[in-house]
Amino acid sequence: MSQNNKLFDEVLIDDVILNHHTILVNDIKLHYVIAGSGDPLVLLHGWPQTWYAWKHVIPALAEHYTVIAPDLRGFGDSDKPAGGFDKKTLADDIYKLVHKLGFEQIYLVGHDIGGMVAYAYAAEHPEDVRKLVLMDLLLPGVGLEEVMDVSKGGYWHFGWHMVRDLPEALISGRERIYLSHFFRELSYNPNAISDEDIDEYVRCYSSPGALRCGFETYRTLLADGEQNKKYATQKLQMPVQAYGGQNSAGDMLYQSLLTVADNVSSKVIEGCGHYIPEERPDVFVQELITFLNK
Repeated sequence: MSQNNKLFDEVLIDDVILNHHTILVNDIKLHYVIAGSGDPLVLLHGWPQTWYAWKHVIPALAEHYTVIAPDLRGFGDSDKPAGGFDKKTLADDIYKLVHKLGFEQIYLVGHDIGGMVAYAYAAEHPEDVRKLVLMDLLLPGVGLEEVMDVSKGGYWHFGWHMVRDLPEALISGRERIYLSHFFRELSYNPNAISDEDIDEYVRCYSSPGALRCGFETYRTLLADGEQNKKYATQKLQMPVQAYGGQNSAGDMLYQSLLTVADNVSSKVIEGCGHYIPEERPDVFVQELITFLNK
């Protein structure tokens, strides 16, 4: 694999050209990567990642689809505004990006925070999402609160990231130490995400405002939960596929999705932790194409 992190250049990964662009939506510039041709397939990353989380799977998917992998508002090389980090607003950014590119109906995939955004997109525009894929997350208001509760064995970082200003102040200048903890601890194989990969994420999260923006996506989670409860009054009707890493969410996502969607299937990815597209890219591509072609 050869690549170039320089923004807006063409990047060659596994002999597939990935084109970098920016586009103005909702008064901010979003950076996105696009490759391939065919029906549009939108990939939404989580925290602490960027579009780069999909680098291993884009080449194979681009043989079948027009793959669009944006940096969410506040992430990567997209603008870092003061607000707009609730998942409904983040979803609207992506909706406008898709339509500015000339597409309407899409296949939509989201991982982690990106999965929360993908659900909001599908709930707001169910007629425009042909199939929805959510990976290794729980939705706010629909199960996430349990894993946010440290007193019941939940993950500590949810509450910590919600604290205003303090995480940014303590982590600034130590981004590599902080991000590496999550990549190593939440992966089945702690070497699946390479030092080169971490270099790229550190580059992005060390830029001015990046830590704050990332944490703002956590600071809206309780409000996102209230919004999702409203969405859940009308269940999604499109096919929904849930993926969970064997050593991470497993089938927890499937159980929670049954309350918000009628047509849900699930797959646990063996030998995998939280970062499915990077830990098991070949398995993910095969599973995704099979689901989309059903």
